[in-house]
Amino acid sequence: MIVFRLIWESFRFAMDALKSNLTRTILSLLGVTVGIFAIIAVFTLVDSLEKNIKDSLTFLGSNVVRVDRFPFAAGGQNYPWWRYFRRPPGTYAEFTFLEERLKSAHSVTISANTRTTVKSGSNAYEMANLDGVVFNHKDVYDIPIDKGRFFTEMEINAARNVAIIGVKIGNALFPGQSPIGKTFKIKGLKFTVIGVFVEEGEGLFDAPSKDEALLVPYGAFSKLFYVGKNGIEPIIAAKGLDDDPGLVMLENEMAGLLRAKRGLKPTAENNFALNKSEFIQDAIGSIFAVISIAGGVIGGFSILIGGFGIANIMFVSVKERTGIIGIQKSLGAKNYFILLQFLFEATVLSLIGGLSGLLIVYAATFVSLGNLEIILTFKNILLGLVLSSAIGIISGIIPASLAAKMDPVVAIRM
Repeated sequence: MIVFRLIWESFRFAMDALKSNLTRTILSLLGVTVGIFAIIAVFTLVDSLEKNIKDSLTFLGSNVVRVDRFPFAAGGQNYPWWRYFRRPPGTYAEFTFLEERLKSAHSVTISANTRTTVKSGSNAYEMANLDGVVFNHKDVYDIPIDKGRFFTEMEINAARNVAIIGVKIGNALFPGQSPIGKTFKIKGLKFTVIGVFVEEGEGLFDAPSKDEALLVPYGAFSKLFYVGKNGIEPIIAAKGLDDDPGLVMLENEMAGLLRAKRGLKPTAENNFALNKSEFIQDAIGSIFAVISIAGGVIGGFSILIGGFGIANIMFVSVKERTGIIGIQKSLGAKNYFILLQFLFEATVLSLIGGLSGLLIVYAATFVSLGNLEIILTFKNILLGLVLSSAIGIISGIIPASLAAKMDPVVAIRM
């Protein structure tokens, strides 16, 4: 009961301090408000930007290792692109070889990609993102289908002219109609729509979107375009097992099998690159971590100013209530009671400033920044509240200590 009473009295004193000189209090709390707003706004913007960038790279897959000629690495003056350029591309034979022998993979797929124009009567859609895939593709990459279905294994093996299309392509070719069961042409060859992707909307960057994607069986793709050396290069990809952190076992096994398939000598270097989708995401995360630290340091100066404001108002509060402190101590109030009372008051005042800053950040999330979706996460809200409380405690500890150590007789006379 004493604890609850202490909390209630401290809260009441804090409210009285707010009301007694509203202008002074608001100006003092403004520093905390601006500081919390600066830090949480930076963290929110960085987190949202990082999330949007990573979401735009979902086409790379998760927990996936790809076989490429070029490694996922930063270019530069010393980047030996000419050496990588001479490497042979992956082949369908290598895909079947890996599919039959890989034990560290959940599934293996091969796909070929190009941009093309699709037509239906007088309607057309240019630069559609066409992929030729195998049946296992859905087990390696996410294929979110809203209407219809994925290919059957028979359709893939028979290279049937069936397709799964994106929302933009469907709206362009069949305006006001359901695309399912409708036909369209690619390079004069007729295809039947069996599925429509879930609508993604506009991404942050010009990354491949399911809204303008078009999937057909790998064999049907090969009838339209030449796949292989000096043509469209296919991409072999394998999804790792859940119990293979870092995909180390999958990488090692894939490297060994590919070296054997390509007949490389033990001393010869790999003529292929095994790229993990997490490489790019980790690199992006590292960049944004540095940006977050820099933003936190800048915002920290604003919070420091806010701390001085809280300390100032607490010193004034102690001076104004010196007589009350003397009476409380003469009636038996312990030093810790007075200390906690003023610390709680400083914390409440700082929290009010912090909540104001968080509300401004929350209001800013409704501001449109193009395709960038800004989200105030629970983690950042909690961080703002913790920082506000810490600033209140640090700023109020010295004034609270002075109040707790006052001699009751001297305090009453003042």
